[in-house]
Amino acid sequence: MGKMLGGEEEKDPDAQKKEEERQEALRQQEEERKAKHARMEAEREKVRQQIRDKYGLKKKEEKEAEEKAAMEQPCEGSLTRPKKAIPAGCGDEEEEEEESILDTVLKYLPGPLQDMFKK
Repeated sequence: MGKMLGGEEEKDPDAQKKEEERQEALRQQEEERKAKHARMEAEREKVRQQIRDKYGLKKKEEKEAEEKAAMEQPCEGSLTRPKKAIPAGCGDEEEEEEESILDTVLKYLPGPLQDMFKK
């Protein structure tokens, strides 16, 4: 009651000891929770690995490492660069293909429409 009226707080002689016990209980619960989750994750990883082994799959990290190694490794015996290394517009004849497609379409149009598109 003294605390409500603005008086000094009543001090419990065991308050410090109770607080320490409470903090220790919280730490212990947190450690148990983390250990439980670590066990669960280990079990999940074990099941994942069994599935990978059964179907011949690889971990995502392993796939990425292999792809990266393959990209870095030069193609032995190949005289040309990989396709990704060729700049856009060099060696590509897409424009000519587009024109030939347009010419092919124009062949099947009636005469007046052909004249409109040629202009």
